[in-house]
Amino acid sequence: QLVESGGGLVQPGGSLRLSCVVSGFTVDGYAVGWFRQAPGKEREGVSCIYSTERIYYTDSVKGRFTFSRDNAKNTVYLQMDSLKPVDTAVYSCALGGVSVTLCDPNEYDYWGQGTQVSVSS
Repeated sequence: QLVESGGGLVQPGGSLRLSCVVSGFTVDGYAVGWFRQAPGKEREGVSCIYSTERIYYTDSVKGRFTFSRDNAKNTVYLQMDSLKPVDTAVYSCALGGVSVTLCDPNEYDYWGQGTQVSVSS
């Protein structure tokens, strides 16, 4: 089970920190990702960490978003700074297998329910 929290309404330039608590699996050693889906758009990979410890960021969030993981709490986070209106979407975390090396939603098997992030003045 994956449970996200931390979404909300924020003004442009603001920050939010999303959390995803994972139960039933360990976040250490598996691919874990943050994905988002805006209205009328396909779900896209925002940031993923693979079993190799490599972290991927989609180009549009590089330098603004930071992925982190707390193995002791079995929780992953997405720190989002300098938020823009185009970041508005439902953000979900997902768990993939140990061999996953892509931030492609189709590669991830277990999903949280999502949390809404809205960036607007």
